[in-house]
Amino acid sequence: MNAPTESPDLHLLAEIEAIAPEMVDIRHQIHAHPELAFEEVRTSDLVAERLTAWGYRVERGIGGTGLVGQLVKGTGSRKLGIRADMDALPIQERTGLPYASTLRGKMHACGHDGHTAILLCAAKYLAETAEFDGTLNLIFQPAEENEGGALRMVDEGLFDRYPCDAIFALHNAPGLPVGELAMSRGAAMASFDRVTVTLTGVSAHGAMPHHGVDPMQCAASIVLGLQSLVSREVNALKAAVITVGSVQCGEVYNIVPEQATLKIGVRALDPQVREQLERRIQAFIHAQAEGYGLKAEIEYIQKYPVLVNVDEHVEFARAVAKSLVGADRVSEREPTMGSEDFAYMLQVVPGAYVRLGNGTGVDGGCMVHNPGYDFNDKALPLGAAYWVKLAQRFLA
Repeated sequence: MNAPTESPDLHLLAEIEAIAPEMVDIRHQIHAHPELAFEEVRTSDLVAERLTAWGYRVERGIGGTGLVGQLVKGTGSRKLGIRADMDALPIQERTGLPYASTLRGKMHACGHDGHTAILLCAAKYLAETAEFDGTLNLIFQPAEENEGGALRMVDEGLFDRYPCDAIFALHNAPGLPVGELAMSRGAAMASFDRVTVTLTGVSAHGAMPHHGVDPMQCAASIVLGLQSLVSREVNALKAAVITVGSVQCGEVYNIVPEQATLKIGVRALDPQVREQLERRIQAFIHAQAEGYGLKAEIEYIQKYPVLVNVDEHVEFARAVAKSLVGADRVSEREPTMGSEDFAYMLQVVPGAYVRLGNGTGVDGGCMVHNPGYDFNDKALPLGAAYWVKLAQRFLA
């Protein structure tokens, strides 16, 4: 991969700005009609219709509602993949926007509507204007939010049908100014595992707790004690987070409950720490339950792996960004303990994950997964121009 120059490409940015209003309108359509994981029928219909009209070969139904638009130009053998996610979240929107969600309890609170519109904008320009020599695979993925749509696409033969030499994706970043891009080397996002613990004791009258076996005491001890696994057993130079997100136990004032259920999220930036935590969490919970005379059942599900960027591709992505906006608007970003199922694709094909500024202060709005969040339309042209520049450079 050849390193681009670092002078801002004002000409490309101006050309993308000219077609951006149409894509902003598409973004608003998607935002008003959000679809949850594997329900993205309307969104994939819209994407497929546009890609087909622009000359892409479109295949649908990969990973349920996922699709790929492929465009081949020239005779080059290089193959590039770019991914955008399409799904929304089960959140009631409270933005008051004219294009706010029309579906109760569903909204685009993470900006996937923006990611989809960005890639469509780039797709239009690349098909109609840009020159390159090779194969471009645009991957529109369902179910990024917790349901592993990327893994399903991979398992259903995504990269067997559409081989890629490298793959890239981006995510909007509230708190990073519009017009800026950021990348991380190596482990960029944490793994995520879900743990459901059921503690079973013996119910009793609240006035005579000695006749029962109270799971509430054990649950409280587990909540407090789990944090010692991070603070005292994980290397202090390694990042890890254990979050008890839910404790459900009993319903009334005067009954010792029979069961307590805990829902726990576990994150790590190192695969070995991830495995260490799984072993120790299970052993700790069983030991606590035994100490309190309870039975513990543990469902431990490994969800998303650590997202690992390949240094070579990070440097390429960074150089492309510098050539588009200038070196002063491209930064190194610290890893985040959030998770992303693009990690599954990076386990198969090398590549990098890029952050696109969504704004700061009033301009940037709130963080993602918030009922007041909205993707910043000002970021759309830069995101699209970035994909155009990256594709042209990679497939030069």
